[in-house]
Amino acid sequence: MAKIKAVILAAGKGTRMKSELPKVLHEACGKPMVEYSIEAARGAGADEICLVVGHKAELVKETVGDKVSYVLQEEQLGTGHAVKCANDFIGNDGITMVLCGDTPLITAETLKKLVDTHISEKNAITVLTAVVDDPTGYGRIIKDNWGKFVKIVEQKDATLEEQRVDEINSGMYIFDSAVLSKTLNLISNDNAQGEYYLTDTIEIVKSNNMGVVATMTVNDVNEIKGVNSKEQLAEAEELLKARK
Repeated sequence: MAKIKAVILAAGKGTRMKSELPKVLHEACGKPMVEYSIEAARGAGADEICLVVGHKAELVKETVGDKVSYVLQEEQLGTGHAVKCANDFIGNDGITMVLCGDTPLITAETLKKLVDTHISEKNAITVLTAVVDDPTGYGRIIKDNWGKFVKIVEQKDATLEEQRVDEINSGMYIFDSAVLSKTLNLISNDNAQGEYYLTDTIEIVKSNNMGVVATMTVNDVNEIKGVNSKEQLAEAEELLKARK
């Protein structure tokens, strides 16, 4: 069985939460949001978990404790940069899940299914996607006429036709660890935002024939909902209660 690691992005400030508390420490049903991502990763078979911390890093470490390891992202230079901070942790063995610390509804079942899909299809990267009623703001999953993955295009870069696509990127992935390590060193910040995007690794893998990039669609679209505001936190809490 492949060694499974998880990198969880937990460095954000969460400005829209209008609170001094780091975003991932806001509680849903009495538990910090990030704990749900940690539990789901463990449940899906991750032996080692690394949190990428930034804003009030010490408080996050204090709250979560030593059941995970940590790397510091001193400046927030994009998702690619955040994951790159964990490059030593990722290494070259097995597979690495990249998850978000603000998606408390993701389940171990879904992540386990993602792992199984990734391994059985021998993919280099497997992207967790969702089909939604309103894809506004999300990166769109573009496929060819045969349903094969072509690319992820961000809202601001999407043509009108691409904007009509209702399959979106959840921001959660599984990578072959060696492929991830290699491509993280090749991404650049030569874009409008001056940021390093994790999705650029996909472009590199495809253009250099480093393996197959494929997708798996989540059954329950609520699982990928990120929490960016107090309203969204309340909504997530309701959904968690309904599950119980």
